Amino acid sequence: MLFNKKGSLIGAVLAVTIGILVIHVNFVIFQGLFDAIVRDISDYRNGDILVTDDADFIDKSDLSLVNWFERIPYVEAATPRLSSTAEMNMTKNGKLIEETRVPIVGVDPFRDILASTVAQTVKEGSYVFSRNSIVLGSNVARDLGGAQVGDSVKVLVVDRYGQDQIKRFTVSGIAQSPGGQGFDYTAVVHIDTLRDMMNRHGDSGSVIVKLNDPSKAFEVKEFFLRSFPNDDFIAETIEESAEQQLAGFRSGIAMINMIGYFGMMSSAFAIVTIQMMLVNGKTREIGVMRAIGARRKDILIIFIFQGMIIGAIGAGVGTAAGLGYTFYAKETKMSFNNSLPLEVSYNWEKIIQTALTSFALAIIASLYPSYRATKLLPVEAMRTV
Repeated sequence: MLFNKKGSLIGAVLAVTIGILVIHVNFVIFQGLFDAIVRDISDYRNGDILVTDDADFIDKSDLSLVNWFERIPYVEAATPRLSSTAEMNMTKNGKLIEETRVPIVGVDPFRDILASTVAQTVKEGSYVFSRNSIVLGSNVARDLGGAQVGDSVKVLVVDRYGQDQIKRFTVSGIAQSPGGQGFDYTAVVHIDTLRDMMNRHGDSGSVIVKLNDPSKAFEVKEFFLRSFPNDDFIAETIEESAEQQLAGFRSGIAMINMIGYFGMMSSAFAIVTIQMMLVNGKTREIGVMRAIGARRKDILIIFIFQGMIIGAIGAGVGTAAGLGYTFYAKETKMSFNNSLPLEVSYNWEKIIQTALTSFALAIIASLYPSYRATKLLPVEAMRTV
């Protein structure tokens, strides 16, 4: 008798459903974007573990460090890198074009393709495999007047003694990756060539380590530091090495999640309004029930039960819709305007927490209307037409 206003009940269910769906969409987009940034920093730049030296350069043999890491079962690959800043110029259509302060990275190309995915971002040409070849980021190539594979580029690097070292390279590839975490603003050369130009023979700036099980990063890091207690090594997991880049984004995610929960609270107010409408539309029926012996507690239970039905159906439909959206985003590798593809995952703890929160809010939102229903006196309620 009290549940025949289907339009109002559907409206209340939709309010809960939309509240849950908004939280799921926010999580997929913003958490997916955060995880995508972490993924790309790990894949392109820092690995799962980044090893540096407190004295600026690692002077220990990179081969010995790489071999030490690759003996660990959790380690997939390790590779040294060396970084500097360069000035570049090239002649294009008879015009000399110069570009200054270009980040340049030296890589061991045969190990780097195992420890990072930079080689996969080379859309034109090939990765660095010879000592006189260079891969230009797409933005560097553009700033050099549209450099193409096969062009000649002159590179100037200041060595450790403050002397200019100049070498001519042949462009072997153009790297392009979405999201800004790749090497689009960077040039890549063979690490031995950059060592020669910097007069840093045998030195490395860092060693990046790729794990087949990233959850073991902290364990591997601690084992490494214990194994080299007399060296000035600094070893960091991806969360530690990229902390400055990720800190602001974490705050943004927390704010977006808070907005989502405020949206869920607004759906609770919608339930209060709809339940009040149901109470006002059922005063005569409530009066009849009171007249035939129903207690106030019975009326209270009926309307709370109605809130539980609204919460259960809304939570179920909203969660199903949210999971459907998450599945779609994951399978299609969702991105916006060909930007960074989201790294979508199922956070079951958050999914269950959201469903239970919405269910609880639906019940809480039903308490006041239920209380109002119990305050109706039988005679006054039956007078209402």
